[in-house]
Amino acid sequence: MSLAVDAHESPSSDNSLFETVVEALAGTGWCVIPDFLPREAWQPLAAEARQLYADGGFRHAGVGRGESFSIRPEIRNDRVRWIDPLAATALQQGYLDRVESLRLAINRELMLGLFGFEGHFAIYPEGSFYKRHFDRFTDAANRTVTLVLYLNDDWQPQDGGALRIYETTESGAEIYSDVLPHGGSAVVFLTEKFAHEVLPANRERLSLTGWYFRRR
Repeated sequence: MSLAVDAHESPSSDNSLFETVVEALAGTGWCVIPDFLPREAWQPLAAEARQLYADGGFRHAGVGRGESFSIRPEIRNDRVRWIDPLAATALQQGYLDRVESLRLAINRELMLGLFGFEGHFAIYPEGSFYKRHFDRFTDAANRTVTLVLYLNDDWQPQDGGALRIYETTESGAEIYSDVLPHGGSAVVFLTEKFAHEVLPANRERLSLTGWYFRRR
């Protein structure tokens, strides 16, 4: 089961939210935070991303990296735009500041040695998906914690596009949990531990996906 908390708007409640994430990472290894960002914060981010997309600022996502990078639409067919922390907009910087606060909280409590964060917007046009995968590259194990923020208004079960997270029970059986991409909610999980996939979306689906990483 994933953990969830109510909306948080004050510094003290932010601390409670961060503690929930830390406890989940130390326990099951993942959690869902229904209100990681309030509506007044995530909706402008969503509008900015969609304007960038309309202006041609996204590219087809691929798999692999470096010389092994390739566009494989049979595996994933979303579009992405990476956030450059040196050229972040005010809205993006506000999110990066919140992400940084969470990084410090995780390091303080779990001593994971998280060094930084990298992330991108991801748009899944209607019918798009991302097959089962791990977020770590085979030749680089520095990605440590995955953080996905959803930016979708009024998402319904019939819209599809759930994040399916796979787990192995103590008996060795495989189970999965489906998380709908409700606006403002976030999923946090240990990168190396959980295979996952994005099920086909029946409407445009938007997220801000990122990773805390260690030094290589």
